[in-house]
Amino acid sequence: MTAKVFIDGAAGTTGLEIVERLSARNDFELLILDDTQRKSADARREAFNAADFAVLCLPDEAAIEAVKLAEGSKVRIIDASSAHRTSTGWTYGFPELIGREKVAEADRISNPGCFPTGFLALLAPLIRQGLLPSDWPYTCHAVSGYSGGGKALIERFEGDSDLAFRDYGLAMGHKHVPEMQRYAGLAHAPLFAPAVVPAHRGMLVEVPLHLGQMGRAAPTDGLRDHLRHFYAESPVVRLNEETPDELLLRGSAGPSDRLELYVFGSKDGNQARLVAMLDNLGKGASGAAVQSLNLMAGLEETAGLAL
Repeated sequence: MTAKVFIDGAAGTTGLEIVERLSARNDFELLILDDTQRKSADARREAFNAADFAVLCLPDEAAIEAVKLAEGSKVRIIDASSAHRTSTGWTYGFPELIGREKVAEADRISNPGCFPTGFLALLAPLIRQGLLPSDWPYTCHAVSGYSGGGKALIERFEGDSDLAFRDYGLAMGHKHVPEMQRYAGLAHAPLFAPAVVPAHRGMLVEVPLHLGQMGRAAPTDGLRDHLRHFYAESPVVRLNEETPDELLLRGSAGPSDRLELYVFGSKDGNQARLVAMLDNLGKGASGAAVQSLNLMAGLEETAGLAL
């Protein structure tokens, strides 16, 4: 049976990538409003009532409004905004960490943020296992392609050939921090330092560790072994056994829904660098939404993904 999927906000960057992943499939029928209807409350409400699933590719306030429009319908929702990532009644759409059954059974899914996806994939399993302390003041350095900032940032980078690096979130309190702290199980909010580079897509997320100062931390090999074991059955997340001298983000990179993890350690064992590489539009956004949608619909988890 073909399920109907309403993509609210299909004209945006995330929405376009979801359409691309779903349009060639015969297990979903896409409901997409044209330009004359996409901002009409009545048209959207009708679409919610007609759909089995809806994916919200909207700014936070618009996503909250969309959920209200869907009240009274039987539609199951995936919200790609940050509006509901720590809200009661919403399931965090990271099946590798939350559990595939929970995602499959949920009626309300909040898609993880792109930066938190890398951060949590690295830290959450290690903290749960007691291999790293939950009360350490962690830092996260990260860079992303400019597509993660939506149309305005895309236009800014593509319209200014001299723009080489954008450091932001300098006032602290970035909107990703609450989900990073909550789902990693941290006693303290991490110090999050995000930046944007002149590449359309791609992302590198790093968590540096002073293992020698922590007192309750496993050695580098122990961290690597546990991540390997934790993701051994995942078709999407993989611990890379290589420890190359450099990691590169390439401006020519195509879409990918994979998440690659690395663990680097100093020879004396006192320092480590945990690194995640992903496509901010893939596992960091659209790919994650499609992965959750597949599970909710009872389909193969990786159907339509670029792996």
